[in-house]
Amino acid sequence: MIRILLVHDTTLLRSALTSLVQGEGDIDVVAASWEEASGKASWRHADVCLVDMDCPGFLRAASGADLPRQEAATGAGLLVLVRAGKPGLLRQAHAARALGYVSKDAPPERLLRAIRQVAAGHRFVDDELACDFLSAAEMPLTRQELNVLSLAADGAPVAEIATSLWLAEGTVRNYLAAIIRKTGARNRVDAIRISHRAGWV
Repeated sequence: MIRILLVHDTTLLRSALTSLVQGEGDIDVVAASWEEASGKASWRHADVCLVDMDCPGFLRAASGADLPRQEAATGAGLLVLVRAGKPGLLRQAHAARALGYVSKDAPPERLLRAIRQVAAGHRFVDDELACDFLSAAEMPLTRQELNVLSLAADGAPVAEIATSLWLAEGTVRNYLAAIIRKTGARNRVDAIRISHRAGWV
């Protein structure tokens, strides 16, 4: 039996994914929000941790290294759901040592195949994400710069970004300056526009 911890912040989507996966006779699912998952004993028993990278909790977990630490401690394979055209998210998932990557536009059969491959310890990369991986490799921003930029793109002020990522406000300003320089932008708004167009955030 393959044991899955499915992490999603949206109740309806979490329930739908659980129903889809639980319908397979060889898969058992425990579902949780990001907040619930941080304290779940199920981390210790899961073969696969299936997460949606569009959830706000993923950014906090990846930036604080909570997810990689849990995954490394348990040996569970990390499988991420990600939208095509978002190479920045793929880079974050790679930094979090994800073993499997599935497009959110993929048919259910592909997700199930990915779950079984990751449970067996094998890497799975959805063909639809191949070009995004190439773009992610060329991206000039570090993971922490992406974290800062993602929050800035959501309209968070410097103080809020600093609190969310456990950084000093001066450090956040330094990251923003580096982002502007690396993207060749005129200012923070321009850097966000360039990064959105490139699919980094």
